[in-house]
Amino acid sequence: MDFSTKLNALVARTETALDRLVPALPADAPAGPARLHAAMRHSLQAGGKRLRPVLALAAAELGGPEHIEAALPAAIALECVHTYSLIHDDLPCMDDDDLRRGRPTCHRAFDEATALLAGDALLTEAFVILAQTYAARPALAAALIRELADAANARRLIGGQMQDLLAERAAGENIPPATSAELEYIHLNKTAAMLEASLVCGGLVAGLAPAALETLRRAGRHLGLAFQIVDDVLDASAATAELGKTAGKDARDGKATYVSLHGLDRARELAAEATAQARAALAELPGDPTFLLALADRMLTRRN
Repeated sequence: MDFSTKLNALVARTETALDRLVPALPADAPAGPARLHAAMRHSLQAGGKRLRPVLALAAAELGGPEHIEAALPAAIALECVHTYSLIHDDLPCMDDDDLRRGRPTCHRAFDEATALLAGDALLTEAFVILAQTYAARPALAAALIRELADAANARRLIGGQMQDLLAERAAGENIPPATSAELEYIHLNKTAAMLEASLVCGGLVAGLAPAALETLRRAGRHLGLAFQIVDDVLDASAATAELGKTAGKDARDGKATYVSLHGLDRARELAAEATAQARAALAELPGDPTFLLALADRMLTRRN
């Protein structure tokens, strides 16, 4: 099948698995848990690109199409962690945003405390999914839990988020802006860590060799940088209606971005360079990486 058809098919399988693995609470659930669960699903089922699940499923397919179904719980766990990070990122104490995936952010649709707890719950739910659904394969369960925990911990996703906030506050206090090396550190951890984990988790489910897993990790690192650079370019050049989130907010908040450090033209060049490095890594993989190569190209040219 062509790229768009396959992408839509993987996204559709992700949506079905999300509803199955993060089910709605029964109608007679107590008011508190019911409100919390509604907030979780408000953000989790708001659509979006489902990039992390798609990367996991496509990486699993490198070992054969029969691995896609087995990789779905890992893909959903990745999306739970990603969505938790978005809910927290949008909070007033962080980026203070009103729009995400084309709908009101969780704290706007509910309230700040509920959004905070919804993010906490999704983070926890991710590891419940991995522990329960892969219980019959304990070595795989342990490897997946270790991979996701490493990507989401204080050294990577959360550490990158902390450094990003410090860089933003420095701009408001007339402290020299983040350097290129500091900006790369932020996004290798805040963004690229989860893309690395997505590819590696798919490879783990497929039983790929350690060398292939490291190649997937390298590809994810470059894809993550390219994705973030494009995100910075779109924030500076696209409209809110296209993005599904508030456009131009980075510049208004004084955030360090690839555009603020390098300008639009050079940022676009850097995105293309990172994509080329990702493609080179993907081309080394076993199986058929055609879809992943096309996905890397789509990520570079996306408009939202």
